[in-house]
Amino acid sequence: MVNIPALEQMNQILHILFVFLPFLWALGILPPPDALFLWAMEQILEFGLGGSSMSTHLRLLVMFIMSAGTAITSYFIPSTVGVVLFMTGFGFLLSLNLSDVGHKIGTKSKNLPSGPEKHFSWKECLFYIIILVFALLETGLLHHFAGFSQISKSSSQDNVGYGLMILLIILWILREIQSVYIIGIFRNPFYPKDVQTVTVFFEKQTRLMKIGIVRRILLTLVSPFAMIAFLSLDSSLQGLHSVSVSIGFTRAFRMVWQNTENALLEIVIVSTVHLISSTDIWWNRNLDTGIRLLLVGIIRDRLIRFISKLQFAVTVLLTSWTEKKQRRKTTATLCILNIIFSPFVLVIIVFSTLLSSPLLPLFTLPVFLVGFPRPIQSWPGAAGTTACVCADTVYYYQMVPRLTAVLQTAMAAGSLGLLLPGSHYLGRFQDRLIWIMILECGYTYCCINIKGLELQETSCHTAEARRVDEVFEDAFEQEYTGVCSLNEHFGNVLTPCTVLPVKLYSDARSVLSGIIDSHENLKEFKGDLVKVLVWILVQYCSKRPGMKENVHNTENKGKAPLILPASNTSPPPKSPEDIDSLNSETFDDWSDDNIFDDEPTIKKVIEEKQLKDLPGTNSFIPGSVESQRVGDHSTGTVPENDLYKAVLLGYPAVDKGKQEDMPYIPLMEFSCSHSHLVCLPAEWRTSCMPNSKMKELSSLFPEDWYQFVLRQLECFHSEEKASNVLEEIANDKVLKDFYVHTVMTCYFSFFGIDNMAPSPGHILRVYSGVLPWSVALDWLTEKPELFQLALKAFRYTLKLMIDKASLGPIEDFRELIKYLEEYECDWYIGLVSDEKWKEAVLQEKPYLFSLGYDSNMGIYTGRVLSLQELLIQVGKLNAEAVRGQWANLSWELLYATNDDEERYSIQAHPLLLRNLTVQAADPPLGYPIYSSKPLHIHLY
Repeated sequence: MVNIPALEQMNQILHILFVFLPFLWALGILPPPDALFLWAMEQILEFGLGGSSMSTHLRLLVMFIMSAGTAITSYFIPSTVGVVLFMTGFGFLLSLNLSDVGHKIGTKSKNLPSGPEKHFSWKECLFYIIILVFALLETGLLHHFAGFSQISKSSSQDNVGYGLMILLIILWILREIQSVYIIGIFRNPFYPKDVQTVTVFFEKQTRLMKIGIVRRILLTLVSPFAMIAFLSLDSSLQGLHSVSVSIGFTRAFRMVWQNTENALLEIVIVSTVHLISSTDIWWNRNLDTGIRLLLVGIIRDRLIRFISKLQFAVTVLLTSWTEKKQRRKTTATLCILNIIFSPFVLVIIVFSTLLSSPLLPLFTLPVFLVGFPRPIQSWPGAAGTTACVCADTVYYYQMVPRLTAVLQTAMAAGSLGLLLPGSHYLGRFQDRLIWIMILECGYTYCCINIKGLELQETSCHTAEARRVDEVFEDAFEQEYTGVCSLNEHFGNVLTPCTVLPVKLYSDARSVLSGIIDSHENLKEFKGDLVKVLVWILVQYCSKRPGMKENVHNTENKGKAPLILPASNTSPPPKSPEDIDSLNSETFDDWSDDNIFDDEPTIKKVIEEKQLKDLPGTNSFIPGSVESQRVGDHSTGTVPENDLYKAVLLGYPAVDKGKQEDMPYIPLMEFSCSHSHLVCLPAEWRTSCMPNSKMKELSSLFPEDWYQFVLRQLECFHSEEKASNVLEEIANDKVLKDFYVHTVMTCYFSFFGIDNMAPSPGHILRVYSGVLPWSVALDWLTEKPELFQLALKAFRYTLKLMIDKASLGPIEDFRELIKYLEEYECDWYIGLVSDEKWKEAVLQEKPYLFSLGYDSNMGIYTGRVLSLQELLIQVGKLNAEAVRGQWANLSWELLYATNDDEERYSIQAHPLLLRNLTVQAADPPLGYPIYSSKPLHIHLY
């Protein structure tokens, strides 16, 4: 074996190769085993078996095994008709997204029994079954016809070829007029001009959408059947047991469905070459149609890749000199070397193209290497598994489902051009940048991954985003007078495609100077705050759980004895009503649960404990003159006055042995039996403020507004005498005193001991939840629900102050209620950092408001998010430029270990969009703040 020449030559070649292996590894040209294995499977599946790159590695492995099994099985089928039917059927089935169809049927039939969704999925499956049956019938009949009519067979296939040529031209025209630029260079005269609003865009795009429907019908139904007719009439299928026939036609029958537009182009090329060339040439004599289509497909793909890589290389070379910020000391030397060694550079580009590996610009300088072969996905992990989640991620979560639905229409119409796995698109709206990558394509479906880039713009991010805006503005927002204008940004890796109307949040920021620091506005703020507090608390109490159910049971209840904060220092005299009520209604104990309960269950108390079991009851009737001190343990008295202790919760402790100077709290009862339905919770009625302060604050309580709000309630809507009941509740003095106490205590806690007009800084602090110290602070913070309601009232009042300054004063109470109801229903007013802010975004609240302060400018700002249908501008990126920059990023961080945050290769590059491309890489190399899981879009 030593003397065999082939082995000796191989030995010499390997010795040379092994010497260069460390050098190739250091340059990042040697692929890791997993990347090489996945790349090889992807290449064989796509070009040898007619499939597509898949969204996950598991799907790729399963699809590769099934596709290879189909090709192998077709070789052993003895019947020609059986082979054709087998290839047609499995080619169609493997091009479908069968896992998604099965998932839809299974989940929707269980979880959504309501019909429409389930009906739709079954209709979809019926459509696929009908298509499959017709395809098998057509293939079988035409193949049978071709076998019996050898004379007319060739002419029939030629006629079908002519029809395919016409179909290709029509489809190309219909696809190109859907985008703003034709071939990315010439302005499309049929595309709507000066597109800035959704309504205008819809009006002008109606005709284009109708054309898109025609194109989709031709692409989905007409083209596959026409190509099947061409393949079925081919003479190569009359022979059996040929590896070339099995491989070539298995791929051809699969490509008809999997990638219809490219398959149509390949068949037209093969048909044209056959028509214009003689039959004696090697191409026609030695190769069957299936192998010709395979070779044409490889040549087509590599030629497109070569043009993209060449454009990328030229852009890097030219911009390194023309862009001042990209120019370095060595730039001139590098440019000269590239010109001198241009044949060698072309060899590198060709070699990279043949391997289908990225062209790697070293440090994004005009020094080109061949990156190691890798799958289209570029990253080892599955799409959407990682992202650098932050507070702004929620905006992409809200936007992506709606964006996906709109992408479905645009892709089906052809607005985004030819859909190929590995294509990249960039969407732009205000400060949002959306990165869209196509992972796989098939018959009537497409799988994509959507990433969202950061909103907090750095200088590099801003520079490139500004250039993106310029590219889109020139394409969509300028009036063109010429019939055929040119794309001024042709050298940019971004080519505008279309605009997509999507319902999302528009972010508007305003300066509140002159509003929040106005003395008059701040003075009115305090009065409005009391009104808003009243409205918030009344609305909350009237809608509490269990309130509505108890409306009809109210008449059977006794009048509820409740604690009223005293307004007099001297207790009232004992009255006969007090004694009568005590004899008829019994209390278990003076505990908070019974005294402050909204609906005391008197009968239950009587059953549990009788009044006669309480010794010395007559000596401490609430409101009587004969009262005892807390802690009195004399004979015949209760060990501790629990009622007195509960009501005085929050006051400073009294030293033992000293006489208390706090007033006693009389027991009062509602004058209206329905008042408890809007009464405040028991724990909110405890007292923490001195009587003198409460008297002073009570004068600020708007009684007319309080009564007006109560009369507007709708909790008694079902009763005939609802207005009378509401009138009685509004006139209930005991209920009013409770509201006065709670509302004014909350009011006092916002401003502390200083009763002057608040400053803008104070407004901002309280708006953020930081309250000044006061005797009411602990009382309020111990009640989280009341604290949140009071804080919401404060924020509503601030928004009301801004609206009054912008829209004019409020005329009457009805208009004020209208404002407040709008805030409650359509607005979320809070902080961006709140968890409820994110919930409001995901629930798609129509409007969100937040108050902020710009420390650099020294100004107060307002931020308003409004949900509306707006236009997202979308452009297609040069896929090879993206892959090349990602390859350099991987090489630089993994091989050169250059993780400097200020390194040259991630600085702004307006033509290559270098910084944005680095951001869009999968973590940890990139840092998108949102990355979706693979999203399957149905294109019909």
